[in-house]
Amino acid sequence: MIARLRGKAVARSPDALVLEVNGVGYLVQPTRRAAQKARAKGEVVIETYLHVREDALQLYGFADADERGLFEQLLSVSGVGPKVALAIVSGSTPDELRRAIALEDTARFQAIPGIGKKTAQRVVLELKEKLGDGVAVPEQGSARPQLVAREALMELGYSLVEADQALAEIDPDLPAEERVRLALRKAA
Repeated sequence: MIARLRGKAVARSPDALVLEVNGVGYLVQPTRRAAQKARAKGEVVIETYLHVREDALQLYGFADADERGLFEQLLSVSGVGPKVALAIVSGSTPDELRRAIALEDTARFQAIPGIGKKTAQRVVLELKEKLGDGVAVPEQGSARPQLVAREALMELGYSLVEADQALAEIDPDLPAEERVRLALRKAA
């Protein structure tokens, strides 16, 4: 297995990059953070995962080992292949994804193109057991109002990311209704 590459990005497309290592160009499908890392001039280190299929060898690239580890855990979920796992890992940081799993926040996963309600529920259900108690989760009192407030903003037309950004600046100890009211007031 190819676990890491150190080289220079010599070509890019919207969903791939070519990383040249000692004269050999490796085609890598990177996460968003890995692609940003590869935009830097000079040598870059990309953690990788080699997916072997009957008809192809595909190399996936990650900004760090934490992203790769979460990608590998996602592959163990029934119905999640490498493209869906890459989309999930590209959408948020590994810590944000682990918190979403611990809080059973299926909306975060459903917001990712290609993931429906059932797949989001499977990801949460199957990975919650594997991740165990090692995830730092906000107190349930503040975490649940956060989810309620976010869902209320999404019902009003906010995207998941916009709702999270609007609520990030508001005191997490306030009730959900007050948080929504303050977020709307700031937007106006």
